Amino acid sequence: MVMGRMVILGLVVAVVAAVALAVALRRARRRYDQAVGERGWLLERERESAARAAVDAERTRIAGELHDIVSHNVSVMVVQTAAAREVLRTMPDEALAALEAVERAGRDTMTELRHLLGLLNPAGAADGDLGPQPTLDGLSALVDRIAFAGLPVEVRVSGDVRPLPSGVSATAYRIVQEALTNALKHGSGGKAEVTIRYAPRALRVEVLTSGPSVLTGSGPALPSEGAGRGLIGLRERVAVYGGDLDARRRLGGGYRVRARIPHG
Repeated sequence: MVMGRMVILGLVVAVVAAVALAVALRRARRRYDQAVGERGWLLERERESAARAAVDAERTRIAGELHDIVSHNVSVMVVQTAAAREVLRTMPDEALAALEAVERAGRDTMTELRHLLGLLNPAGAADGDLGPQPTLDGLSALVDRIAFAGLPVEVRVSGDVRPLPSGVSATAYRIVQEALTNALKHGSGGKAEVTIRYAPRALRVEVLTSGPSVLTGSGPALPSEGAGRGLIGLRERVAVYGGDLDARRRLGGGYRVRARIPHG
């Protein structure tokens, strides 16, 4: 009888201990899950903050370039106006050509100012070089440099080629420059194809490269080299003009970058 009671008492103690252990484990698990959840929330907040900081920095840099374009255009207007005044009476045709150049520069400047004011308040943007930013006029020189460095590049231009606003042309140049530079840096034995298509109300840019694909972050991206460049920078540039940009891997290696930049 005594042995039976001791066995029952032992079983009761074991059950109570097991229940207490289960409750303790459950509480510990709850505290662990809560700690993991809070840490994940903090990490997500940190990622969001870093992403916002990167976008703000890129917008500031783009604003600086737009500021440079506007400053250059205003300088052109001043020079052309002075030239027109000098030859207005003696050489009316030359004066007319100078005034037409002023009109074009003025329209271009107003367009860039609208984009600039819509982007952000460019505090401190006037500290950079006031020379013009590279545009599609310099595409041949860029392609020659890339080819000389070891990446064959084929360029196709289609559509009704027309003068573009300086900012649109500079954005297109930067897209091609970034894609080719990264293909040269990360590719091996590949090649590149650049297509510039002039549509009625938008400029379309496509860069196809072969070779290893490069991914950074959580999705397809171009590796960044230098301050503010990379996929974030390219998308911010295109977004200034209400366009869109897509960059992704290609089957078989390499990547494709496509952009639509409105200019109407």
